[in-house]
Amino acid sequence: MAELLVIRHGQASFGAENYDVLSDLGRAQARAAGDWLRQMGWTPDRVLTGTLQRQRDTATEMGFPTEETHAGFNEYDFGALLDKRFPDGLPHDVAADRRVHFQTLRETVFDWQDDKIPDPYETWAAFEARTQAAMDHATDTDARRVLVVSSGGVIGQLVAATLGAPKRQMMLLNLQIKNSAMTRFVFSKGRASLTEFNATPHFATPEGAALMSYS
Repeated sequence: MAELLVIRHGQASFGAENYDVLSDLGRAQARAAGDWLRQMGWTPDRVLTGTLQRQRDTATEMGFPTEETHAGFNEYDFGALLDKRFPDGLPHDVAADRRVHFQTLRETVFDWQDDKIPDPYETWAAFEARTQAAMDHATDTDARRVLVVSSGGVIGQLVAATLGAPKRQMMLLNLQIKNSAMTRFVFSKGRASLTEFNATPHFATPEGAALMSYS
């Protein structure tokens, strides 16, 4: 069977004017992931990313740059969902307190899944469909080793869908996924199975442990 290895991008610039830029830590995380794969003799035959800058730059920093992108691997737009949920402006704590921020993220996605966000930029059903289309595209190949760089929400959804889990599980998985973590599937003839989730073997040293981050 062939392998599909999906990497979450390195740490982006949380709180900055342009989030879609890797931080210095994010670049180091991506380099560590790429170095570990080469040490293990794992070289991809095909590399894809979403169209977001942080995803494409992660592949480049890993040493596996690609011109092949699929927008289905792009993260959902949390900011757009928040704007719809709080049309009069965000509560102060959402921006100022990280714990409140992530609680709000979870609750907002749950509302999105239940079609309680008014007129969203993208429906939950559309998100489900386009992430599945991206998965199908990545695995419709003769390549034996496929590398994808994506984002936490997409990875959570791919895992939940592959396992046939309830929709809430997507968000619970999303919140666990570490920057540059590896999630692995095997696939054949249109079917995929999960074999590894949220692994960070490239952080399994005292030096590597210092690179760990979740956002």
